[in-house]
Amino acid sequence: MASRYWIVSLPVQGSASASASASASASDLWNRLRESVSRNAFDTSLYRFNVPDLRVGTLDSLLALSDDLLKSNAFIEGVSHKIRRQIDELERVSAASQGAALTVDGVPVETYVTRFAWDEGKYPTMSPLKDIVSSIHGLVAKIEDDMKVRAAEYNTVRSQLNAINRKQTGTLAVRDLSDLVKPEDIITTEHLETLLAIVPKYSQKDWLSSYETLASYVVPRSSKKLYEDNEYALYTVTLFKRVADNFKVASREKGFQMREFEYSPEAQDTRKQELQKLVQDQDAMRSSLLQWCYSSYGEVFSAWMHFCAVRVFAESILRYGLPPSFLSAVISPSTKSEKKVRSILEELCGNVQSIYWKSDDDVGVAGLGGEEAYPYVSFTINVV
Repeated sequence: MASRYWIVSLPVQGSASASASASASASDLWNRLRESVSRNAFDTSLYRFNVPDLRVGTLDSLLALSDDLLKSNAFIEGVSHKIRRQIDELERVSAASQGAALTVDGVPVETYVTRFAWDEGKYPTMSPLKDIVSSIHGLVAKIEDDMKVRAAEYNTVRSQLNAINRKQTGTLAVRDLSDLVKPEDIITTEHLETLLAIVPKYSQKDWLSSYETLASYVVPRSSKKLYEDNEYALYTVTLFKRVADNFKVASREKGFQMREFEYSPEAQDTRKQELQKLVQDQDAMRSSLLQWCYSSYGEVFSAWMHFCAVRVFAESILRYGLPPSFLSAVISPSTKSEKKVRSILEELCGNVQSIYWKSDDDVGVAGLGGEEAYPYVSFTINVV
């Protein structure tokens, strides 16, 4: 089931020059936010989103980065959803799969979102923001390319199996006949041979009354029905080899289809072995791909949350100015509580010009990337 979270930041009022003072102000703001949400939107989950002290850089670099953030976010989110869809598909076609829970760094996805902690080892906070975003984008792009290759290999084997299954389960006009024809059904001598005819189900009387006259030298009463499906019946007919071509032409003119068939136990065994190998290959590749998807989903999701932290940081600097002094949070409101939560955030934002961010019908105006704009930093992530 999909989950939707808001990642928001609010400006911390007062001086941010002293670290202790800023921390106290942020704690006070957090307590006020928590109390307001608890009192007015009790069904809303609220968590701190811990953004580290990242390297600010120049204003120009932040402005340039902001243009890339929305595109990169859409790309990273899209890859995470692709992997999740691949997992769902693999589990759907595997009846034995129980559907393990998705995890990120060993914890459930929801827990990772709400208890996010920056990984200094992977993404040093002293690196320029552009380098961090580039590193995240490169990691996700590599995983996407790897998924394309792995999925293509799996789908190739799956397509081969589907083609074989269609031949075995399709109508008599297209299916493999080797499992329907027995050695005793086929006569092959120096002068005689047995042909296989595919007769429309409702034309069987016509076939039985006419096959002996479709060519000379047809063995009388030699036609025998071997199998019948919903559309066709499979018949044998024995005749002299020298009239086989004439018989085939006359049969097609009457609406009967002649199937080429050569009974070969060796070829049949080979086909069975190939089928068994394809089934084994498909099962092995499905299991391998599924394990890879679980692992890669965790990697991509972790990268996405670090990217969100960079995005919150950059947008907060551009919105509230320097030095960095803001409170970031993860909110999961119910649909009926969304307006209440938005009002609480707006009130705590302390922006007396907040009416600027509203349109005449009290709906947030469109912001960058099509998201609604508010007097505070806010964007939505959808976890599927």
